[in-house]
Amino acid sequence: PVWFLEDMRTMEVFHWEDGGKVSVYSPSEALLYALVHDHQPYARHLLTKFPQSALAVPSQSFSCCQSSAPHLAMAVRYNRVRVLFRILKAIQAFPPSDRAGHLDRRGCSRVEGGKTALHVACELVRPECLLLLLGHGASPCLQDSAGNTPLDTLLQQISHTPAANMRAKLLCLDCLFFFVPQDLQFTMKQQLLDNRQRWQDLLGENRFQCLGGLAPPSLFVRAMRVLIRTISPEHFPEALDNLPLPHFLKPL
Repeated sequence: PVWFLEDMRTMEVFHWEDGGKVSVYSPSEALLYALVHDHQPYARHLLTKFPQSALAVPSQSFSCCQSSAPHLAMAVRYNRVRVLFRILKAIQAFPPSDRAGHLDRRGCSRVEGGKTALHVACELVRPECLLLLLGHGASPCLQDSAGNTPLDTLLQQISHTPAANMRAKLLCLDCLFFFVPQDLQFTMKQQLLDNRQRWQDLLGENRFQCLGGLAPPSLFVRAMRVLIRTISPEHFPEALDNLPLPHFLKPL
């Protein structure tokens, strides 16, 4: 029960820091526990009662990199879609600068390769997580430590053989199409053009032409970009139900 977990969190006997100092678990550290174990009621309690401190940077014993909080990326990594949704809603109440810091937080360069939560969603092929992050304002243009955008990361996954889980990979790609800017620069573009037939077979002609810069986006894609821009992050994804969208954009 939530009350029992909260009692345990505030008992110093359960948490010993380096050097033998007793301490209590912070709401941020408790939220990491809730994410790992998919304890949705406890996550809801923490994000409702301690929205700022629940998404603060945890202690060094919980995170090797103290630059920012890892909760979004961890929610994606464990595919905790409902908890991710609640975290994103809590972030919307933060000041704009704090909001961007959470949404576009880069992971530790040594352990996570400087990936954002969007990179992780593309790497692990999490369509629902990807759409939630994009709809709440996460940037699809940021690069990780290797210079890859989330689109590059997803294309690398699509190119892996055997082509497992291709339907989900292409679904992620279609979601990205609606949010990436037309002039996005990505490192995989030249590889697409150098191996045209292979990528046409993998992506389909229309996706390949658009990504390769050989043809403009389809009228459907351009219309969807306009429609989605009318939805504010505060009303995403609920407002999708009021728009004439295809089923794959309503996964929640």
